[in-house]
Amino acid sequence: MVSGPEHPVTVPLLERETELAAAAQAVDALCADAPAGGVLVCSGEAGLGKTALLSEIRRLAAGRCAVWSAGGGETVTSVPFHVVRQLLQPALAPAGAVDARELLGDGYEIIGPALGVAPPGGQADPQGVRDGLDALLLRLADTHRPLVLIVDDAHWSDLETLGWLASFVQREDLPVLVVMAYRTEEPTGDTAEFIRAMEAAAGRCVSLRALTPDAVARLARAALGEHADDPFCREVWAVTGGNLYETVELVAKVRDERLDPVEGSAGALRALGASARGSGLIARLEELGTATTRFAWAAAILGTEISLDLAAALAGLPGDQAADCAERLRAARILAGTDPMEFVHPLIAGAVYRAIPAATRTAMHGLAAWAVTRAGRGPAAAARHLLEVHPDDDPELVAQLREAASEHLAVGAPDAARRCLERAVQEPPLPEVHAEVLYELGCSTLLTSPATTVGHLRAALGMPGLDAGRRVDAVFRLSQALTHNNQTREAAEVVAAEVARTAPGPTRMRLQAVHFLWEGVQSAEDDGPGRSRRLAEMAEGLRGRDNSERVLLILRAFDGTARGENAEEVVEICDRALLDGGLAPGLGWTNTAWGFEPPALLGLTYAFADRLDRAECLFDEALRAFEISGWSGGHLAFAHALVGYLQRRRGRLDRAEMYLRESLRLAERVGNGLPMHWDAACMLIDTLLARGRIDAAQEAADRHAFAPPYPSSIVIPDAQCVRGRLLLAQGRTKEAVAELEAAGEALTARGRHNGVMAPWASDLARAVAADDPARAAALVGYVRDRAERFGTDTAIGESLRCAAALEEGEQAVELLAKAVAFLESSPCAYEHAVARVEYGIAARSASELTRGLKLAEQCSADGLVRRAREALRSL
Repeated sequence: MVSGPEHPVTVPLLERETELAAAAQAVDALCADAPAGGVLVCSGEAGLGKTALLSEIRRLAAGRCAVWSAGGGETVTSVPFHVVRQLLQPALAPAGAVDARELLGDGYEIIGPALGVAPPGGQADPQGVRDGLDALLLRLADTHRPLVLIVDDAHWSDLETLGWLASFVQREDLPVLVVMAYRTEEPTGDTAEFIRAMEAAAGRCVSLRALTPDAVARLARAALGEHADDPFCREVWAVTGGNLYETVELVAKVRDERLDPVEGSAGALRALGASARGSGLIARLEELGTATTRFAWAAAILGTEISLDLAAALAGLPGDQAADCAERLRAARILAGTDPMEFVHPLIAGAVYRAIPAATRTAMHGLAAWAVTRAGRGPAAAARHLLEVHPDDDPELVAQLREAASEHLAVGAPDAARRCLERAVQEPPLPEVHAEVLYELGCSTLLTSPATTVGHLRAALGMPGLDAGRRVDAVFRLSQALTHNNQTREAAEVVAAEVARTAPGPTRMRLQAVHFLWEGVQSAEDDGPGRSRRLAEMAEGLRGRDNSERVLLILRAFDGTARGENAEEVVEICDRALLDGGLAPGLGWTNTAWGFEPPALLGLTYAFADRLDRAECLFDEALRAFEISGWSGGHLAFAHALVGYLQRRRGRLDRAEMYLRESLRLAERVGNGLPMHWDAACMLIDTLLARGRIDAAQEAADRHAFAPPYPSSIVIPDAQCVRGRLLLAQGRTKEAVAELEAAGEALTARGRHNGVMAPWASDLARAVAADDPARAAALVGYVRDRAERFGTDTAIGESLRCAAALEEGEQAVELLAKAVAFLESSPCAYEHAVARVEYGIAARSASELTRGLKLAEQCSADGLVRRAREALRSL
């Protein structure tokens, strides 16, 4: 609690023993030989002394811990990372540009703009910024150990800070003590959700209550003298209701008025108390004069860290008069500090702000935006004021909000950017820029809300104003958002409509490539063979002279792989899509013109063609690119899935499982049920089945809802095939047969016959062999024929192993020997291990079983290891 410099009031901390004991326990745990961080949440109604309690906790930790503090503000909730910048100020303040780079390391470009120590660049991934802040705080906690972070008025924290803190405190190895206080009646929406998350992580939550009459009496006597009698003190409590702030203010006014604190003076207390809050406070303010009132209004508009010069400019006062006004407000216990200043209590700030006439308040926010911009603080600092200005067809305001939105995106605050652009739309923009603003609004939500992006981009495309290049980019982003929102068919239709209205040329070719992309990754389509034929005709003769041609070649190669065409020819097409053996500029993993889908399909094509080294280079590059760029949401999740699946293809099953579980962990931070979840879950289940962990595979299926209905885009490997394999492993043969039959019918109707991507036929042959050997033989014939056409060692070896499963005696041994020969040349170690074990069992060869056992152990294929050992014991 702050009081005026001429009227110091001693405020003993009364009736807070429980809260202080909880704080002491938390500080002791942080300072113990085996330090343990934690979370302490304090809550209570306005004025009950949360700030005073935090001050006492700060004093309690002083000398034992580094203590960093910050506080939210009612008028700055829309300023991204406002609180985190305050919180980390002790680490950032002494840092010049070079020191900041050293402090932030690889995170300089990612989190430097959010912390205000690096210039904003392109669009930052919000999750990447959060992860960068995590890494920074972990380093700071190690350097400044033990470290206490205190956040006051968390209900007025910006959402970016609060969301990061709510995520950070979930760590099991939390290295700091986070103490947070909030006003119980304030939090709503996302703020309330984040505070609930912090309370759930808290070791202790304490709730402040009003002071009892006895505590109020003690407080009054401490300030007024022991001669304050009981009836007087009882009336102080009756007037204030035990509210600490109101009690302190009332006692100070009693002293100002030189009232004798006895029963005879009690009748004057209600009038004095009213002057400390609401209309009484405003009346007291107005008594200080028009100029002082206007200066207080200006301070309330600015909110926090109130600059004397800015407040003077906003109030329209010369410097010396503004200084006099500030001094009067300090003497009246309304403001504290010199430059910058702050309100003595948030209750006073709120009352003054709400007392400003509505029209005047709106006008002053407009002036504040101008003053802040003129002071060189930039569009983002002015934006919080611009958001309060009434729409008035002001093109300059629209331009400022667009600039602010760009800065917000650069610091990883897309929600703040969205608010600015939504306000710009309300202005409204001039007709010639309206579509551009809607386009920017759609782009601001692309990483966080595909569904919202769809609405804004559809609106932008529905009006004139986008030039040809921007229009194509809007169509691509709209189709990408639809795909990420599990609306792949709609994505293809949107692009097809744009192709139809575009004249022949490079733009049309780009759109056609995008159309083929979304058609090809649909889980179902009306005319798959027809699309494949059209794609082949368009790609015929292309040499990869530009990125449109390169993408068409990638799509042609992937389609050829899915169809089971000759792998050597497919690889030759892939190579034509490269530039000097790598991805061409503009086709990188983080490039927004084409997205990450083309390089992902290129790497998968190499992987299925047994060119795992090339696939590994591409997927490792994806992981590095997303990490360096700070794209640690869905993009990084997908990169982990790709690397995990590459490890699965190599037979490194334990490493594959690690990457795939990390992929799902990252994906869950973005949302649920998205295409990336399906890919990672499918790959994980396939890997767990290879490891022989059937129960774990089912657990993963249950957790990630891996069951019909399937998503609108394809899943790698084929989801129905993997689910059929899971059902077979569980002995649910009838259900497995139905699932595999449905998969086969859907895939063959589209002309897709690759048994490595979708092994439905080989699994179905084994499932029906006992009851329908003729059908099983026909399926084996189909598998072998398609494997010979595709031509990789893996495909042929697996087809021979499938054929051997239907044979006995020497015929089975001969087929398995051939399978081993092919798979020994394959880069897929797990498939080689399975064939080697099955060959050893069929041939009753201890040496072959021992070799197979060693391979299975190297692959971490636990089920195959058990099978090999049992077979060895039975020889």
